[in-house]
Amino acid sequence: MKKLLLLGGLLVMGLVGNKQALAQAQPDELRQRIARLDAEMFAAFNAHDIPKLMSYFTPNLEFYHDKGGLAGFAQTQQGFTQVSKQSPDIHRELVPGSLEVYPVPGYGAIEVGEHRFCHQENGKPDCGTFKFTMLWQQQKDGAWRVARVVSYGH
Repeated sequence: MKKLLLLGGLLVMGLVGNKQALAQAQPDELRQRIARLDAEMFAAFNAHDIPKLMSYFTPNLEFYHDKGGLAGFAQTQQGFTQVSKQSPDIHRELVPGSLEVYPVPGYGAIEVGEHRFCHQENGKPDCGTFKFTMLWQQQKDGAWRVARVVSYGH
């Protein structure tokens, strides 16, 4: 039993060590690229420029939301349009220090972070901080598009 516990402890320590090594091994260029794309995409969101915003997503987008379920490209576009009309002052900010980027060889990158959405409701600021994971796919033409989104912690 002691050997099993020791082996389990070493395995957990190894997994934690590997995660830390992966986080430190992030290529700066990839991290900067994804951070720039994230900023551009959400500048379009904040400007309520839905066509520009949707240009950052692949046509076969899968958007998973812990409250709203699964949405494809057309449903996501409709949702952004509705939010933009209902809350014309809504804006998104990336939580400083929360951005993580991991390469996916032969595909693109995983972006993980937290973001804060704010708008006025009944004359008062209404803000929430939520978690997200986005899978960025590098297209054959070199462009980067989001193929999968997981939005949670609402």
